[in-house]
Amino acid sequence: MAITAAMVKELREMTGAGMMDCKKALNETDGNMDEAVEYLRKNGQAKAEKKAGRIAAEGLCRVAVKDEKTAAVVEVNSETDFVAKNADFQEYVEAVAKQAVESDAADLNAFLEEKWHLDESKTVKDALVDKVAVIGENLSIRRFEKVVAENGCVVTYVHGGGRIGVIVEAVTDVVNDAVKEALNNIAMQVAALYPKYVSTDEVSEEFKAHEKEIITEQIKNDPKMAGKPDKVIEGAVNGRLNKELKEVCLLEQVYVKAEDGKQSVAKYLEQVAKENNANLSVKRFVRFETGEGIEKKEENFAEEVAKQMGQ
Repeated sequence: MAITAAMVKELREMTGAGMMDCKKALNETDGNMDEAVEYLRKNGQAKAEKKAGRIAAEGLCRVAVKDEKTAAVVEVNSETDFVAKNADFQEYVEAVAKQAVESDAADLNAFLEEKWHLDESKTVKDALVDKVAVIGENLSIRRFEKVVAENGCVVTYVHGGGRIGVIVEAVTDVVNDAVKEALNNIAMQVAALYPKYVSTDEVSEEFKAHEKEIITEQIKNDPKMAGKPDKVIEGAVNGRLNKELKEVCLLEQVYVKAEDGKQSVAKYLEQVAKENNANLSVKRFVRFETGEGIEKKEENFAEEVAKQMGQ
């Protein structure tokens, strides 16, 4: 397929690689953006896979808290940033979050068919259609997640005026101001450093194998490693993999407020638990970022909206 300047620009924004490297990667992968990212990573040309590079949809994330044990986060998309800053739209997203925290829906379709809590003569989908008519722009309730803590509490955090919404569920036998403050710090960490897992125990062997394959290719393409024994290469691969796992696993990350710049999140939680005579651990977290994973194609967004509205 023909490789356009816009495709090269998008790949460059996603990876930080050079313009010509991006063009070559797209040519080698017949324009497949995901495969092009993999190509650049294997060749050590991708500085970082910037998730934000694929964000096109505007909108907001909001959280709602029912009590210390129950919270929900939602993402509602709009077509423009102008609407996302509109007070009417912001109030609507808050109402959707309040609907979600009371909902027992197992998925988005069931959620859309629920009675709208502000007017039970309508469904959530009906209220969405009404809001589209009022605002004059396509809107989409993209996703929601409700978290109920069985043996502890939940804390929430919203960053950037609604760009990112986070819920952290903790298992704890002590819920006081100090513990909640610590968990709020952890929620801020999740928002800022985008971990994928709570700990290395959650990382699948499939993920490890995939990353190991990419790292192996990177090392093979590194002139400094040319001619090195297999044992040395294997050690380098495992070393880089362990470093990467520390970056994607919350408890292994360096705590952003660490005074020594070295303390891990796990050690920080241990410290807080000891100071408060508590058994404290993070069970899971939910992180929504507005537009995350939505490709830069207007028609995709329109299709998603039309699907929700049953058109």
